[in-house]
Amino acid sequence: MSLNSIFQYFVPKDRKFFPLFEQASGNLIHLSEALNELVNTNDVARRKELTKQIEDLEHIGDEITHQIFLELSKNFITPFDREDIHALASAIDDIADFIHGSANRMQLYNVSEMNEPIKKLAELIVQGCMDVNKAVGELKNLKNIRLITDSCVRINSMENQADYVFDRAVADLFENEQDAKAIIKYKEVYAALETATDKCEDVANVLETILVKNA
Repeated sequence: MSLNSIFQYFVPKDRKFFPLFEQASGNLIHLSEALNELVNTNDVARRKELTKQIEDLEHIGDEITHQIFLELSKNFITPFDREDIHALASAIDDIADFIHGSANRMQLYNVSEMNEPIKKLAELIVQGCMDVNKAVGELKNLKNIRLITDSCVRINSMENQADYVFDRAVADLFENEQDAKAIIKYKEVYAALETATDKCEDVANVLETILVKNA
């Protein structure tokens, strides 16, 4: 019996990490869709409901991340490197945090007019979270490497688009907005949304590292 076969014998058969990662990435889709609905509705009451929903979903994400870390402390043998499990869980959690942060800033700063840059960035976040979920779902067997890499490429493209939207939005804000308070409010919201797309790219980077190590 080879050394690899011996190791495989001791690998936990329930594969607890993969279901948890899939729960975490699936939660991102719910978060991003709630954010997208939030910025596309003019119903003030509905916006409040969605902001609360996003907060609740972010707490769910925190609980899943905590569970991943708990499993990491309990299991000697893991499906891939421990530091990569920690990095992936943290990166997914960061996306949830900045989606929540974006919605929270909109509410705290009383941003009532959801302009096109905000709507576009929210749309890109949905795209990024969907690709994160697709890639994470393929981690359990690592046989469909092409599907994971394709998702990572799309995430990188999405993040580049978000950078462009953010830069143009901030430039237009400084050029056309006369109210200093409005400049600060919108720039803060833009920054939180754009950072959420950056965090999607962080997930893609971790996934690519895992692929390289397990090729």
